[in-house]
Amino acid sequence: MTGEPVKAGQPAVEPAKVRQPARGPVKVLQHVAQIASPNLSDIRAAVKDVEGFNAKFAVLITRGVGTMACAYIFGLIAIISLPHAISAGTPTLISWIAQTFLQLVLLSIIMVGQSVQAAASDARSAKEFADTEVVMDRLDEHTAGGIRTILDRLDALEHKLAQRPAG
Repeated sequence: MTGEPVKAGQPAVEPAKVRQPARGPVKVLQHVAQIASPNLSDIRAAVKDVEGFNAKFAVLITRGVGTMACAYIFGLIAIISLPHAISAGTPTLISWIAQTFLQLVLLSIIMVGQSVQAAASDARSAKEFADTEVVMDRLDEHTAGGIRTILDRLDALEHKLAQRPAG
């Protein structure tokens, strides 16, 4: 990032900073390792890039809870309470599944998945933008090898055709 705080409506990740493969399309799996494991320096940088206590706190919690490490911790907490839920009967077990496992454990896993997909989408967007710039540069009529070259050749052909005798 540039070090300037992110304002509302601005993307959280600059396209130039998104990791891109050397060739080929961007794949979601290329971003799993980067997103799924907690990286304290990335979390600190993300917290510094936003303004205000509430925004900083929200980024800290979101970046912390949205890791597989947190999912494993939540899973361990859920498993600790499972024997009590089983011994208490079916209604308690159903409640444990819905409230403890689904809400607590899957929350972190879903957040990781969304972060991975967002990083891949940002990388695809940055690659598409760079590709579009290359195409637009090549189509620029004043750029060597672009439309100017094609127009010059068409003009030369028209000139040759105009000089040919009829018939």
